[in-house]
Amino acid sequence: MQMVEQTAGVLEFLALGFVFLIGMGVAALTVLFIIDRTQRGDAIRRNYPVIGRFRHIFTELGEFFRQYFFAMDREELPFNRAQRDWVKRASDGESNTVAFGSTRNIGVPGTPLFVNAAFPPLDQQAAKTAPMEIGPGARKPYVASSIFNLSGMSYGAISKPAVQALSRGCKKAGIWMNTGEGALSPYHLEGGCDIVFQIGTAKFGVRGDDGKLSDDKLREVADIPQVKMFELKLAQGAKPGKGGILPAAKVTPEIARIRGLGQGEDGISPNRHAEAANVDELLDLIGRIREVTGKPVGIKTVGGAEEPFIELFERVNARGVSCAPDFITLDGGEGGTGAAPMPLIDLVGMSIREALPMVSGLRDAAGLHERIRLIASGKLVNPGDVGWALAAGADFVVSARGFMFSLGCIQALKCNKNTCPTGITTHNPRFQKGLVVEDKWQKVARYAEGIIKEVEVIAHSVGVTEPRQMRRRHVRLVQADGSSIPMHHVHPRPEAGQRMAAQ
Repeated sequence: MQMVEQTAGVLEFLALGFVFLIGMGVAALTVLFIIDRTQRGDAIRRNYPVIGRFRHIFTELGEFFRQYFFAMDREELPFNRAQRDWVKRASDGESNTVAFGSTRNIGVPGTPLFVNAAFPPLDQQAAKTAPMEIGPGARKPYVASSIFNLSGMSYGAISKPAVQALSRGCKKAGIWMNTGEGALSPYHLEGGCDIVFQIGTAKFGVRGDDGKLSDDKLREVADIPQVKMFELKLAQGAKPGKGGILPAAKVTPEIARIRGLGQGEDGISPNRHAEAANVDELLDLIGRIREVTGKPVGIKTVGGAEEPFIELFERVNARGVSCAPDFITLDGGEGGTGAAPMPLIDLVGMSIREALPMVSGLRDAAGLHERIRLIASGKLVNPGDVGWALAAGADFVVSARGFMFSLGCIQALKCNKNTCPTGITTHNPRFQKGLVVEDKWQKVARYAEGIIKEVEVIAHSVGVTEPRQMRRRHVRLVQADGSSIPMHHVHPRPEAGQRMAAQ
């Protein structure tokens, strides 16, 4: 009898608790109903109180559900699962051999298909890519050892542990590291790799008290032995015509000090260098930096039309090849960034697939093939991308987002919000804990080494002994009808001295 009474008491207590919870739930829904019905900012919530809130929830979660459950391996943007998985396997040191067959639809127009040789070189005849000199006219030319290197990502856009891991990994792989426009931090130097110092339009790191380019600060940077070259950033693929954007939420006291900003101040760069309003002024600026630093100086820009490049090469030949930029980093309109207006990301700038053959042809037609090195950038993260770029005319290829994937990037698309869940693009210590430098730098090195190894495999397959020997005839491009034609028919190389007429 006592047990029955105890059981009844428990049931009564549970019933009261259940009624209480229901009451609380009804009260909460009533409050939300009143809030939604009376607010004026959201029409859906005003017309459909409480239920309308689910639209916002599903919208926020939609991109994650598509990435993990619904998107096929080859259809996701900006990078699909197959691309990211290749980087992960390479950075983990796993085999990148696959079974059964390709999941890639090779009927998509523009798809590059490499032309296999009937009698490729034997394995023992294959050669490693030879180092290449950049800036023969500089007092201290740079001999770059790798065809594949790290593109510009500034400290500020990415975190301290990310910079540290990249620096160490670049050293291990023997590749250069570009600082991005956020100046040189101690963490770039920490690993001991070669450094390309990027000069953005705000002149972070080399700006005088008057806001202009400082020769004294240029010399200070150039005196650092690890700094091998200077890159004058004119534009990047994700936002041509717009300077760098570092939201105030990502400007820590240390980053503000390195860049010369006020704490909590947005890092907004001008849309162009004030000193260069035309080609001649640009060449003067390049010459000034090269004279002050004694090191190779190049430019980073985006292809939009033939005319600017035609004018650049014509003025170089008219003034003398000694005034030429030592290299051109050509970014594509598909390039990435930490923050940019959507119209610029979506609609401005030529794809690297079109721009690289164009600029390479114009350079060679001007007789500047040996004087100006061409560096390709813009969504080139897998061996096929790098192999295509070398065949199209690039001397080097650089990547930023490929290396972000090697660090563990999951393409959460939160780079501009200081909430990156992998610790790569955030300065929040909570998230940075997930990026363990001692582990990640090895992944960075293995990714770079994996790319180079498999590009060499492609080169051997088409019948040459090393990647820079690949030419446009070694690639065919798929056409709209499903057939393919040689790339040199689609993008013919002009003869030296032949001026390509602007349409």
